[in-house]
Amino acid sequence: MKKIVLTGGGTAGHVTPNLALLPSLQERGYEIHYIGSYNGIERKLIEAAQIPYDGISSGKLRRYFDVKNFSDPFRVLKGYAEARRLIKKYKPDVVFSKGGFVSVPVVLAAKHYKIPTIIHESDMTPGLANKICIPSASKVCCNFPETLQYLPEDKAVLSGSPIRKELLSGDRLTGLQFTGLSAAKPIIMVIGGSLGAVAINNAVRSLLPKLLERYQVIHICGKGHLDDSLIGRSGYVQFEYVDAPLRHLFAAADMVISRAGANSICEILALRKPNILIPLSAAASRGDQILNARSFEKQGFSTVLEEEQVNNDTLYEAIQNTFDNRKSFIQAMEQSTLTDAVGIIMDLIASYAE
Repeated sequence: MKKIVLTGGGTAGHVTPNLALLPSLQERGYEIHYIGSYNGIERKLIEAAQIPYDGISSGKLRRYFDVKNFSDPFRVLKGYAEARRLIKKYKPDVVFSKGGFVSVPVVLAAKHYKIPTIIHESDMTPGLANKICIPSASKVCCNFPETLQYLPEDKAVLSGSPIRKELLSGDRLTGLQFTGLSAAKPIIMVIGGSLGAVAINNAVRSLLPKLLERYQVIHICGKGHLDDSLIGRSGYVQFEYVDAPLRHLFAAADMVISRAGANSICEILALRKPNILIPLSAAASRGDQILNARSFEKQGFSTVLEEEQVNNDTLYEAIQNTFDNRKSFIQAMEQSTLTDAVGIIMDLIASYAE
């Protein structure tokens, strides 16, 4: 039986592509182990999928001053020692890393034992953790054509992002029944990420009186961001978080408003949903979402509205234009070749696990 160790964590975006690979790995009979942090979000998600999980010490490597910069290197060293013990114990044929700082000790431990590692980089430019890991990797998969220039030519693979199969099997009628919305008006689904996006939430809610004249809204607003004053508002439903029924909500939606995290926009691409991307501002991030969004805009997949530009007028205009031109967005997305990331990555895994 072939063995694989999966790693990645810190955010849901560092875990969901691993989850997307699980059915194919299980179908091909791989023995699967997951190495993540002690108590990160990845632990809950992976254990829910009934995959053996081991936690290791993890520290963040920062480009800015923080008092934890003095203690976290010791956590990383401890994590490396723990990862080496686990890699020696499981003796995997291959390691697949989705990134995040917990992956660094695992990839370095795999290199120590000469075990091939495949890395997946979601964003346009590699993050710090993956930059550290790339020299130790056999192959580096990515989502965007523009990313290839940042990767070693002999390692780079344009794969797209693995998408959970169940997301592609949504039912529109089930989505309408779950939300209580009707088929009489178009439906906009608003997603702010796993933690929500206050700026997007506020902008959409401010525009609701005008928006609901023509559209209905499914609003996934993030934990702690429900607006009690809007409960029961006709044509508007809000959820803190949606798990299994999400595929049906996507099926019911005619258009999506979203942040521009790489995994989220790749799901939107796979589902062929006309969309407006409002990337996290450069002031609040390293600017990767802006680059992601601009790539999708350039390819004709998305309308982009930067957070600093969002107001009632600009948001409504973007919604109108995107909806009215939805066929051209769908057509562009249908021409994308990045639709079989699971197949591409599984072939890579198989080639190194031989």
